[in-house]
Amino acid sequence: MRWSERRAAARAVLEGHDCVHPASVHEPVAARIAEDLGYELGMFAGSTGSLAVLGAPDIILLTLTEFAEQARRINRAANRLPLVVDADHGYGNALNVMRTVEELEVAGVAALSIEDTALPRPFGTEKPVLIPLDEGVAKMRAAVAARDDASLVIFARTGAVSITGLEDALARVRAYNHTGTDGIFLTGVTKRAELDALAAEAKLPLVLGTLSDEISDRNYLASRGVRIALQGHLPFQAAIQAIHATLKALREGTPPAQVGGTAPKTLREAAMREADYAEKARRFLG
Repeated sequence: MRWSERRAAARAVLEGHDCVHPASVHEPVAARIAEDLGYELGMFAGSTGSLAVLGAPDIILLTLTEFAEQARRINRAANRLPLVVDADHGYGNALNVMRTVEELEVAGVAALSIEDTALPRPFGTEKPVLIPLDEGVAKMRAAVAARDDASLVIFARTGAVSITGLEDALARVRAYNHTGTDGIFLTGVTKRAELDALAAEAKLPLVLGTLSDEISDRNYLASRGVRIALQGHLPFQAAIQAIHATLKALREGTPPAQVGGTAPKTLREAAMREADYAEKARRFLG
């Protein structure tokens, strides 16, 4: 599937009436599995990118080049799954945001978000802080101006609810409505009263980066204009646990044949697209 077709599929989600949960993917095999399971979207986050590429926590050590290259690898391997990526703060000011959009568009992503958090965390601050609203607006407008393919989806992202409060979040939503972005990505929303107020001000589809029990009902989310709701990044956490358990068992002397929890041959072959490569070998290697 070409990039434009994947971007059209992502836009179809935004233009629909349902709320979907994307698959958290961090590398090619995870993306292929998500594709085979029929997920509408894949989600590649800055946090899982930092873990997968650097083995580092989500403290903005990953560079744009590293992030875009990992996104490219994912898109090459899973050739139908539309990939949504969290581009953090755009790796700098508004001009850096433009470079970020250019690199991720070429990497084949279907959608990306730019947030208004001051990142990396400034010296002397103990908690996250936001950039001024006018700077946030400029960064969102710069992101829109930078895209070459008009079908690329761009989200304006803010965590204001949990950082500066609901009133500031409402002001930012009102401002980001008019930046040319295609949706508003909210984090830190945990209560229905918060989402109700924000949805009332939003003129664009909503994406939620956090879910609490109080707001997790998909029918409720859909009624508030939420079209994408993340469920965290459990696949990566499960992978860490599986690798640890397997290596520990082997280290302690468990015979390989007795180590449980490994993927069956059919699943491994499907994830590797072994049948496709075998057919290509037959056709072109004789």
